[in-house]
Amino acid sequence: MGKFKEFLKRKDIVISAKRYGIDALSAMAQGLFCSLLIGTIINTIGTQFRIPWLMNPVAVIGGIEYTVGGLATAMSGPAMAVAIGRALNSPPLVLFSLITVGFASNALGGAGGPLAVLFVAIITAEIGKAVAGETKVDILVTPLVTIGVGVALSALLAPPLGALAMKIGNIIMWATELQPFLMGILVSVIVGMALTLPISSAAICAALGLTGLAGGAAVAGCCAQMIGFAVMSFKENSWGGLVSQGLGTSMLQMGNIVKNPKIWIAPTLTAAITGPVSTCIFKMQMNGAPVSSGMGTCGMVGPIGVYTGWVNDVAAGSKAAITAMDWIGMILICIVLPAIICPLINEFLKKIGWVKPGDTKL
Repeated sequence: MGKFKEFLKRKDIVISAKRYGIDALSAMAQGLFCSLLIGTIINTIGTQFRIPWLMNPVAVIGGIEYTVGGLATAMSGPAMAVAIGRALNSPPLVLFSLITVGFASNALGGAGGPLAVLFVAIITAEIGKAVAGETKVDILVTPLVTIGVGVALSALLAPPLGALAMKIGNIIMWATELQPFLMGILVSVIVGMALTLPISSAAICAALGLTGLAGGAAVAGCCAQMIGFAVMSFKENSWGGLVSQGLGTSMLQMGNIVKNPKIWIAPTLTAAITGPVSTCIFKMQMNGAPVSSGMGTCGMVGPIGVYTGWVNDVAAGSKAAITAMDWIGMILICIVLPAIICPLINEFLKKIGWVKPGDTKL
């Protein structure tokens, strides 16, 4: 047993919730951002501004035409797998072999591909790391083992994992349609808190394929956390804090939350308010790339995802046009309401002594 532990340590194989549930999941979200999300944004820009070189196909592969954005989107599986491999400190031969594994698991996982990639890439990367450098013909053995194991696991695990992810996502979306008030609160609060925690709300939304009303509630919750923290801590963090939290991530406050968890009350209650406002009053839907549901105002990806969804719905004929009420709802839910409600709640918490000046200083 001692030798086995020593082997795992030498190979940097750390079996832990942090390594797989935080590091790998967060890396997967980055891979998604650099492929699926960026591809979607490029396609939207090309279509809305009528830019020929972004709208026209630049490659034809297997009879399928790809635009610049389409090529980026098509690489989401490999991008996720490589990002996960890097988070697990995979050696080069394992890392490059994960390109094939990511493509296979994402393709076989269908709409729930991201969850399949997460599981398959983690297992494959660790097995690849275990064999890497153990033979004199490492350049042959490591890719053969990594790709062989990865593709086999993809064939075995990806279809059921993908189906499970979509089933869970569909249940959440169905429940939100059925009970928009209650589910608006739950989805907004849970996804918003996941965004602030050192895990990836974006990867969770992508894995579950969270769109529609539930996706809109998720966007609302994430924006409540980011804009809420940014505005309520403005006196302590000035413009730098406003930008880094409002357009970056509210995760920057985790150290302060550990010191005083009560500073998290205001953004969380704000999410509980804006969530049902989104689902019940404005009925805001996020029908862009599911990863956008968990991004909030990080690079304005959440609102861009909502807008992309509008464009897609209009093109599909399921939405007549983008209305003024659509824009008003999105601006209120994503920016204005969190910027007003969260500081007001926080001021009340200061008055009763639960939050003190300096508690949100970065």
